[in-house]
Amino acid sequence: MREVILRNEKIDRKRLELEIKNWLSSLTVQPRKVLLLPPDFTRFHSKAGLIVQLLYKALSPQTEVEIMPALGTHVAMSPEQREAMFGPEIPDQCYLVHDWRNEVVRIGEVPADFVSEASGGLVSYPIGVEINRRLLDKSYDLIISVGQVVPHEVVGMANYSKNIFVGCGGVDIINKSHFLGAAYGMERMMGRDNTPVRKVFDYAEEHFLKEIPLQYILTVTTTQGTETTINGLFMGRNRRIFEEAVKESQKQNLDLLDKPLTKVVVYLEPGEFKSTWLGNKAIYRTRMAIADDGELLILAPGLKQFGEDQTIDVLIRKYGYVGSKRVLELVEKEEDLKNNLSAAAHLIHGSSEGRFKITYAPGHLSKEEIEQVNFAYLSLDEALAKYNPDQLKDGFNTLDNGEEIFYISNPALGLWALKENFQ
Repeated sequence: MREVILRNEKIDRKRLELEIKNWLSSLTVQPRKVLLLPPDFTRFHSKAGLIVQLLYKALSPQTEVEIMPALGTHVAMSPEQREAMFGPEIPDQCYLVHDWRNEVVRIGEVPADFVSEASGGLVSYPIGVEINRRLLDKSYDLIISVGQVVPHEVVGMANYSKNIFVGCGGVDIINKSHFLGAAYGMERMMGRDNTPVRKVFDYAEEHFLKEIPLQYILTVTTTQGTETTINGLFMGRNRRIFEEAVKESQKQNLDLLDKPLTKVVVYLEPGEFKSTWLGNKAIYRTRMAIADDGELLILAPGLKQFGEDQTIDVLIRKYGYVGSKRVLELVEKEEDLKNNLSAAAHLIHGSSEGRFKITYAPGHLSKEEIEQVNFAYLSLDEALAKYNPDQLKDGFNTLDNGEEIFYISNPALGLWALKENFQ
């Protein structure tokens, strides 16, 4: 199929539909069966939902279309979330659910010496490459991975082959890639392409995915209020489309500041963020901008659990967000954490390393639960009374009492950092 690279544009629905139709027309034969791999509801602003609608419209009924959201470790989408994201026209029987623990097949291994070289010697284990068994089903003539390129705490820039190896991956590659990123340090990776984790995914893509009829549709988006705009569209298989998307995301999704922020308030939309596993994006995406001894307040009306997965939820409650040094010590001696390295990585990512205060104002977790995992607690009612999202604008705000804060309405949309971090 031909490549499409559109940068620095505002692509509306009509243009998007035309580009998808023209791209599909470059197929030499009409596919009989297609598998679509979009993100789940936690990536609502990716515009992947609209792309899936347009693909389904263009392909069916001549082609059998199945859709398997790339959940990774996340909870499966509800019927209400599917309809909100992908529209009401797609029948329920088209949807499949990825099970990262039980429905994967091992297709290879990234050698330990490669991982060691990529990480500068910080990590030296082999990584088993597991993907959902459906990706090996030869009845699919075409598999299309859809998603948004945006700064990401584990890999540097989200999507492309990450959607396969994590979104549709299994325990070993999810756990070990997450821990590799945490050991290397998120500040060294966020917003960048050639990170150790990305190198591992590139190795796996090059060595183990060549026989799969896989294509990518990548977006770069920006959101103002309730309006999300596609600023870049990239379609094809070659890594070049990802590299072009990275350049566009760096342009559109990095908010680079001149000086550190003393007080940051982040709002987590309740339909999207129900766990700290997801909600801690408020930490990941701001920690490069927050001053020493500053504070991050997270307004989380939908927060009701720590992990998306029950096993990981138990581990978070048991060990808490205690900083990288302590977590690395625990990994060495605690078997349950050693066997769940993605949880260990998450605990590292979710700490400020004692540099600034993290306060959660949760909708459904108690003060005791929040403090148990090493966060400070503020009641949601008290927090909303003082920091009303309806009265705040993204960026700097001065409250009636004179307090100055920096407000972020959705941390998933970008990365906030000091300019010096990217010079």
